[in-house]
Amino acid sequence: MKIRSIAPALMISAALALTACSGGGTDDESGAPEGGSDATTEDSMAEEETSAADEGMAMAEPFGPACADVPTTGAGSFDGMAQDPVATAASNNEELSTLVELVGLANLGDTLNAAEDITVFAPANAAFEALPAETVEAVQADPEGLLTTVLTYHVVPGRMAPEDLAGTFTTLQGSDLMIEGSGEDFTVGADGAAVVCGNIQTANATVYIIDGVLMPPSE
Repeated sequence: MKIRSIAPALMISAALALTACSGGGTDDESGAPEGGSDATTEDSMAEEETSAADEGMAMAEPFGPACADVPTTGAGSFDGMAQDPVATAASNNEELSTLVELVGLANLGDTLNAAEDITVFAPANAAFEALPAETVEAVQADPEGLLTTVLTYHVVPGRMAPEDLAGTFTTLQGSDLMIEGSGEDFTVGADGAAVVCGNIQTANATVYIIDGVLMPPSE
């Protein structure tokens, strides 16, 4: 009788032991996939972060058809311009020589160079050439008045990245400036001056070269 009573007990104990071992194996096996899942998730997150960083670097590059005319080396190159404040940087870019001349006439060079974090919409030489002669003569004849008003209308406080460019912004002149578009296709002002080389970095400003001269609403 004792043998018969002990045998079932041993069988039950063995079954419980096997169940416990089996359960432990299941926990270990389920833990492994969970660990693998976490690793996979981390790898996926790392890939997304890398992709986002690469996209950010791509967006940081200058864009537009006129960028091909910018020298690849020297003070007038993108790398060279990034080392100097905006008025000095513009003076090294041949496509902005007329603008630089007018900035000097209005005595705004030091003001622009000393400004912190601004965005400049810089008309290319061809934009000034397209203006009526009487308009050019009028602004040149009044450097501290009309010329200063027009030039400061091309400047917006803060560095504006392409993704933040669309909208209406108050210029240093005091009037609002509307910018439309997205990606690498933008127009600036009521007459729709196109950005032909955008997102150029200088030491204190982000520059967008445009193919038109912006006139304040009151002018």
